[in-house]
Amino acid sequence: MNKASLRKKILKLRKKRFSKNLSISSTMLFKFLKKKKLNSKIIGGYYPFNNELDILNILEKLEKRGFVISIPKISKKSKMDFFKWSFKDPLKINKLGIPETTSKKKIYPNILLIPLVGFDDQFNRLGYGGGYYDRYLSRVQNKHKITKIGVGFSFQKIKNIPINKFDKKLDYIITEKKIIE
Repeated sequence: MNKASLRKKILKLRKKRFSKNLSISSTMLFKFLKKKKLNSKIIGGYYPFNNELDILNILEKLEKRGFVISIPKISKKSKMDFFKWSFKDPLKINKLGIPETTSKKKIYPNILLIPLVGFDDQFNRLGYGGGYYDRYLSRVQNKHKITKIGVGFSFQKIKNIPINKFDKKLDYIITEKKIIE
């Protein structure tokens, strides 16, 4: 099955099975970060959209623990960067309908929580097909060490995602049930 067909199938499943009650345990994530010695205080997250797994509670707890939170913003040239964001800061809706920060303070997260459409056991990620995260990682990964943690529901796991040379693998995957390492 090609990426477009897989994406359509999984998004339909995610819409059907989505529940606000399914969430990631912040305790599980904090223990994992400590165990892996991922001490960076600069986190790149996302504002949940289109039935993505909601990580706002985790980002809020991270912020209260002194972490710097950033979320992506897309420029007019379809380039994505991460900008500092706090829960007290305003958001605006971008051209894709996704909330993004109005901040102009670009930062480079060392830990990136990446939303998933699908994933497999080889740490391949299926996104929405725009290539935003892959292009971002290609651009900054050589200058900044980034730990890439895919975030999705356990039912989004598929046997094998077709990949190409532009696709970037994840380091870890976290679902509402477990962390895959």
